[in-house]
Amino acid sequence: MSDPRHKRPAVEWPTLAMLILCYGTFVIGTTWATTLFLPLGILLTTLAIALHSSLTHEVLHGHPFRNQRLSDLMVLPAIGLAIPYYRFRDTHLAHHQDSILTDPYDDPETNYLDPAVWQDMPRWLKGLRRFNNTLLGRLLIGPALGQVCFMAGDWKAIRSGDGAALRGWLWHVPAVGVAIWWMVAVSALPIWAYLLSAYVALSILKIRTFLEHQAHERARGRTVIIEDHGPLAWIFLYNSLHVVHHMHPRVAWYNLPRLFREHRERYLSRNDSYYYRSYAEIFSRYFFKAKDPVPHPLWPRD
Repeated sequence: MSDPRHKRPAVEWPTLAMLILCYGTFVIGTTWATTLFLPLGILLTTLAIALHSSLTHEVLHGHPFRNQRLSDLMVLPAIGLAIPYYRFRDTHLAHHQDSILTDPYDDPETNYLDPAVWQDMPRWLKGLRRFNNTLLGRLLIGPALGQVCFMAGDWKAIRSGDGAALRGWLWHVPAVGVAIWWMVAVSALPIWAYLLSAYVALSILKIRTFLEHQAHERARGRTVIIEDHGPLAWIFLYNSLHVVHHMHPRVAWYNLPRLFREHRERYLSRNDSYYYRSYAEIFSRYFFKAKDPVPHPLWPRD
């Protein structure tokens, strides 16, 4: 199977076009659209922030330029406010080691807990975690719960002397400063509306991460394929074809659908048919129902 990585251009124009679309939508949403109709401004700003997060994911994987520092600059403004780019980069690249996927300790992006930790949790926190394992809960409280856990983990790492974690947050200060300057000096969007947009954008992203990975005996069966071609797939830059991305993490987003289409049966065999037709199917099945238990059902492993 040919690998598009060997044919990478110096500039990936589709990704660059998406960056221009993202920032253009953000500017229009926070200025003209807001003065015309506030809900329209909130909607456009929300979509821009969600797309910006997906583009940040592309950048940390080496797009759209061969020069990584130049690519990093493309997502410097932290318009989503919450997650430092360099912390996202470090934790996400660690997550790409398939052998640790869903590991309660080694996978930085897992929602599974060690059953022993779960057993000692207070009842109210267990209830919160169970609600978070429904799609409704992930949309409503997922961004807040995820942010608290992420920051608590990084604070613990910083106190233990993790220089990379500290540097990631220090770099986040000027990046957020750009967004704050825009909010104060240029944007017509009220601050409460901007914060709402940022939160809803994170909620949209929680749809993508909701069932990207499952507990499975074999690493190959832990990563999903969602064969969706609607608006969410575009906002997520086809990261919905997640096993394709994990097998080819350096391949640009716009090549993923073609790779999947040309080798569909191979990928379905590869991930033991962990597959959904669309996000509509996921909403219908899991909006009120937990997709799996909070404590890892196969933990501890030998």
